[in-house]
Amino acid sequence: MKKLLVAVSCLFAVQGMAQATIQEEVDLIRKMYGKTKKELMTNYLKVPEAKATAFWGLYDEYEAERSNLAKERMQLIADYAKGYETLNDETANTLATATLNNNMQLEKLYKKYFGKMKKQVGALEAAKFIQVESYFQTAIRSEVQDAIPLIGEIDRTKKQ
Repeated sequence: MKKLLVAVSCLFAVQGMAQATIQEEVDLIRKMYGKTKKELMTNYLKVPEAKATAFWGLYDEYEAERSNLAKERMQLIADYAKGYETLNDETANTLATATLNNNMQLEKLYKKYFGKMKKQVGALEAAKFIQVESYFQTAIRSEVQDAIPLIGEIDRTKKQ
């Protein structure tokens, strides 16, 4: 129960504000790697100086679209946390379907920006961007997943 309350508290702190969601992700990545995501990307990618303005403009566009998906994902987690103890088939179906859709939208976003970035810096650097971005998103999801209980977890702890 304590784990759920901590997760709910964290989620409500960022719920409803895309900037707060972005800041929370920036803080998490900084905690994990000692730098912001953009700093890590800048150090990892080899963007030619002549194409840097166009590439980083695309990066900022990508981040704006991705942050909307992150905000939606955080809202879904908050909804799950709020209804955790009374979760039923209908709510579970709604949340699971919306979560799967959110995941698919992120994959579509990767594909969209891979194509755009490939035109700017070539397939190798665009692939590196997608690979690192996917890694960051997986790390963030892992941290969030560790903070929320699995369906039925609280019920199992009550029986012990």
